[in-house]
Order: sequence, then structure tokens, then C-alpha cells
Amino acid sequence: MAAELTVHQLIAKHRPTLDQALEAIRTRAYWSPHPEHPKAYGEQGSLDMAAGKAAFDALLGTRLDLGQPGTDDFVGGEVSPYGIELGVEYPHADVDVLLPAMKAGQKAWRDAGAEIRAVVCLEILKRISDRTHEFAHAVMHTSGQAFMMAFQAGGPHAQDRGLEAVAYAYVEQVRTPDTAEWTKPQGKRDPLALTKQFTPVPRGIGLVIGCNTFPTWNGYPGLFASLATGNAVLVKPHPRAVLPLALTVQVARDVLSEAGFDPNLVALTAERPGEGIAKTLATRPEIRIIDYTGSTAFGDWLEANARQAQVYTEKAGVNSVLVESAGDYKGMLANLAFSLSLYSGQMCTTPQNLLIPRDGIRTDEGPKTFDEVVADLARSVDGLLGDDARANALLGAIVNPDVKARLEAAAGLGEVALASREIANPEFPGAVVRTPVVVKLDGAKPDDEAAYMSECFGPVSFAVAVDSASDAVELLRRTIREQGAMTVGAYTTDEEVEQAVQEVCLEEAAQLSLNLVGGVYVNQTAAFSDFHGSGGNPAANAALCDGAFVANRFRVVEVRREA
Repeated sequence: MAAELTVHQLIAKHRPTLDQALEAIRTRAYWSPHPEHPKAYGEQGSLDMAAGKAAFDALLGTRLDLGQPGTDDFVGGEVSPYGIELGVEYPHADVDVLLPAMKAGQKAWRDAGAEIRAVVCLEILKRISDRTHEFAHAVMHTSGQAFMMAFQAGGPHAQDRGLEAVAYAYVEQVRTPDTAEWTKPQGKRDPLALTKQFTPVPRGIGLVIGCNTFPTWNGYPGLFASLATGNAVLVKPHPRAVLPLALTVQVARDVLSEAGFDPNLVALTAERPGEGIAKTLATRPEIRIIDYTGSTAFGDWLEANARQAQVYTEKAGVNSVLVESAGDYKGMLANLAFSLSLYSGQMCTTPQNLLIPRDGIRTDEGPKTFDEVVADLARSVDGLLGDDARANALLGAIVNPDVKARLEAAAGLGEVALASREIANPEFPGAVVRTPVVVKLDGAKPDDEAAYMSECFGPVSFAVAVDSASDAVELLRRTIREQGAMTVGAYTTDEEVEQAVQEVCLEEAAQLSLNLVGGVYVNQTAAFSDFHGSGGNPAANAALCDGAFVANRFRVVEVRREA
């Protein structure tokens, strides 16, 4: 099939989806082309659950040769948090060979234009979607997410975020017309007339530095934002979570080749144990864009040292929930219990600090003391996770030894209101599964401040006693300003308190969820509608996804001619 015909087919196939995505980001209404329910994929003729599991199993112990130039070795070593050795080997790159090969395809990709780039990206996403069951197992066994979460967050929700980035990229590129006829009157003389041509041009090669916990959800926005704006993309996965992004690169290379473009526009480089190639890659002159999710220390290093690149970082923050009063006490407790438990708290959006007045709160069940609120929350978590099968389905597995160490150390930081317990996973005996710990701290004690004013990533939360609602608001402000926050929650029936919390979040640029008691949780965001992070506080310098996330991945170059 001719490449030109393939491109026309892709436009016919995917332009309606692109248009729907453009409408969704304009209205912020709910929309997704990617079903959340596993059974939907069998009905669509895609891989069903058994076939997806079989496809994943077939990958174990194999070598994933992507046919990339500059491959000088194959490396692996991933071990599932559920105790399985994956045994998959991936290409290790000689970047002096790979990077020039990646740049070679950028001219044709640039000249293709915004629409063709967008529909090629949508075809990549469609083929990934068709393999969602397979990808779900890959995400599960690299991140430790339970299967249903890996399916949804690692599959349709990640694909939504990728599509959202493509939509924003398209909007920003077509904001300026391709051509313009410019005429300036000169009185009695002939007017000045120019023909002007405007071309979005890529910055260079984008580098995506993957994370362990959400390799696709956090990786797809930067990957597709850079690709859709004309840049080649090099993917450097986290050493413990290579497989989901390696499969993504494999699909992208296949689609690019079939559409008549250079497959080396997207490439993967895995690393040997302890090699630490991210620093080397990040400062290469060919790397002009970097997308990173991970620790504050390395994010700060990238921002300070990768001076040749436009750097987008999502780092650590301290997320707080202010509890001043509750119109639905049981609903609040149930919502918080789920938020603290989901994926063992291993989300950048999980609440850590619960700011509660020491004199207690007003509720629809009458006044509750600080101790009663914390004890009731502990009982709510216990009730949610009391059945081991349900607990395994919510908690998943602890992703790495550092999280386990922080969880065990947290009990020594204060009075334990809810002790963590070990849960056996009958299907995966090697999995490390732990319920959350809740520790009481005093907001007035300097010794306690060292604990609650730093991120304790994992299933650890602090119930922090404060003198008043106004003190809670000020502590919230200071926490966001000094430590950053990806999310903020608040429960209050007082209009003045609500306004004060809202004003803090507006001034400090933090995303706020008020009085959530139903099936939406503070640590979840929906693509096309919710912004993940703001880019306005220390937790992240970018938001997923807005115009600022894509607009500086390309520049517009003008050519003028006499008319």
C-alpha cells in the first residue's frame, strides 16, 4: 500500500476522533474513546482477557529487538513486585549512532504538517488500545498496581492522556495559518505586498524519562506532545518498568514505518544496572526537550543542568486534606479511606497530611473530637480492607524496598492511630502487600513538623492536629508554597473556610477538590477535563495537559517573499 494512500486513510479514520478530542478540551465535559471495562475490548474484536494474558506470558524470557540503529547490547533484569522475574531483554543504545539516526527522519515528519502528525499519533494510540489487556499485565508486573487499576490507569486513562496531548499540540500548531497575503498601503505609491509562509518546526529530540509507578500514564503525555509537534522521541524507561514503554515504542515504530515515515523517530534505550544514563542523555546537545516524573532531587538537577533543553518535570509534593466540618461524615470517611488505600498510596496525588482542628469538627452526626475523627477514619480503612481479596484488589503490591522501609519507619514518628498489617496474596506469594498506616502528629510541635512537611511516598498518612481552621489554612498555604502539592482536598460546611481554602489554592496554584463523598476521589483526574498538577508550585513545573505543556515544543519559522 502506498504511503500517501495510508496517510489519507489515517485522516479518514482518525479525524473524527481528533475533532471530538478538540471539542472535549474546549468544553471540559466527560469524554473518552477508550473503554474502561475489560469486557468491552472482546466485544470490539480486540484482545480479550485470556488472549491478553497469553500475549504477556509469551513476552517473558524473550528479547525485544526493535531493529534500532546503534544497538550495542541487550539488557534486562526487571522483577515484578508480585515476585515474577520478567526476563525480557531490551536494546541498549550507542547514542552516538542512535541520535543522528533519529534526527534523520525529522525533516519529512516536520513537513508532513500538524494534521498528518496527529492522525499518525492517533493510529499509534489505537493499536495500543487494541492491546490494552496485554499492556495491563505489563503495567501490573512492573508497577505493582493491582490488575484492574493497571488495566484502567495504565490502559484507557493513559491513552486518554496521550490523545489529550495530541489535541493540545494540534490546537497550538494551527493557531497560526500556513500562509498569509500581507499588503500595506503606501498612499499614492503602490502598496507593499508580501506572501508569508509559517511553519511549525520541532526543537529537536525529546527525551522521556519514565517512572516506575505509572510508566504509561506519566509517559504518554510527553511522548505524544513531542511527537505530534514534529520532534523525534527517545524513551528512557525506569529500569524496573521497561516493558510497557518498550511495547509502546515497538507499536510507534511499526505505525511510523507503515505510514511512510522513518521508524527511528521513536526509539528506546534501556540501561544496565546502576548505569544511570539519564544524566548523560539529558545534557546531550541533540536533546532539546525532556519530560521527567520522579524525585525532586533529580528533577531539580535536570532543571539546573539540562540547559539546552526545555524541561518538563513532575516531582514530589506534600498533598493535604483540610477537615474542618462535614455535611456527610460517613461519605467523607469512606472517600478518604479509599483515597489513602488505592495502590498502597503510591500515587503522586495521594493525600498525606490530614489537617484537623484539635478541638474537633462539626458533622451531620454531631460534634466529633480530633481523636474520634482519626479513630473513625482508621475503622473506615479497616472496613474497606478487612477482606483480604478486596484488599489485594485495591492495594496492589509495594513497588520497591524504599517504600516498604518508609512505611515501617513511619510508625516511630508518632502515635499510631492505624497500624499497617501484612496481607498475603494467594496468586502471587512473592508480593509485598501492606495496608496503610495513619500516625497522629501535632502541628504545634517542631519535632513533628519534620515528618509532615516532607513527602513520605507510600501508604503513610499523618493526622495533624492544628489549633483552628485558620491555622489549618495557613499550614496548607505554607506546605504548598514550600513543598508543593499535586492535589489539595477540603471538607467544610462553612462558606468562609471554603473561600479561604480556595483563595490559598488560587494564590499558590494547587488543584482543589471540595467535599468529595461519592465515586470521585482527590487522587484521580480525568483527561480532557481535569488538570493534573498546575506547574505553579514546587511539585511540578507543568500541567497535564494545557497549552503551555505543548506550545514550547516547537517554534514557528516564517519565510517572506515579494508577492
